[in-house]
Amino acid sequence: MTLYLASSSPRRAHLIKLLGAPHVVIRSRDVDESFDLSTPPDIIVRSLAIRKAQAIRSGLIAEGKSGIILGADTIVVLDGEVLGKPTNTEDAKRMLRMLSGNTHTVYTGIALFHATTGLHHSFYEATEVTFRVLGDSEIDDYVASGSPLDKAGSYGIQDDHGAVFISKIVGDYYNVVGLPLCRLYIELSKFAPNVFKQ
Repeated sequence: MTLYLASSSPRRAHLIKLLGAPHVVIRSRDVDESFDLSTPPDIIVRSLAIRKAQAIRSGLIAEGKSGIILGADTIVVLDGEVLGKPTNTEDAKRMLRMLSGNTHTVYTGIALFHATTGLHHSFYEATEVTFRVLGDSEIDDYVASGSPLDKAGSYGIQDDHGAVFISKIVGDYYNVVGLPLCRLYIELSKFAPNVFKQ
């Protein structure tokens, strides 16, 4: 059974291979990622993950294809404020100054859909991340590299200089990268065990 990853994230594309599903196809479509800021973070990420999966499902139905769709969305929350992807370099610097010396929570929402039946399941995972105090020049140099501009919270924990900003993590490391692999493997094994068969 084919597993469709509804994401354009290169980090998620890498992580999905670690699950061990033999038939994975990456698909993405632009969706409206706006949300009401008063919505609880776990609801935001689950709702956005569902939106992304549904967008792919409509295309698969039109093509007469079946399989399991995996939608995902990640946000960073600090003191109740949601930090999404930065709008520009100044916004990235603002976020990094906020995160400096503080603990924030990374939420990733997952939505699993059967393409043909519409049966679905969603859940989320939360991980606490603590930053050491950052110097202004570190922030400037990191933002100048361009790396944080496509990442929630303006930093990457993997394959990225942003890793040296993090002094402590409580929870699933891979959740911060973009997919909570342990929980996802367990939930996917229950929801659609055939995706792991050759």
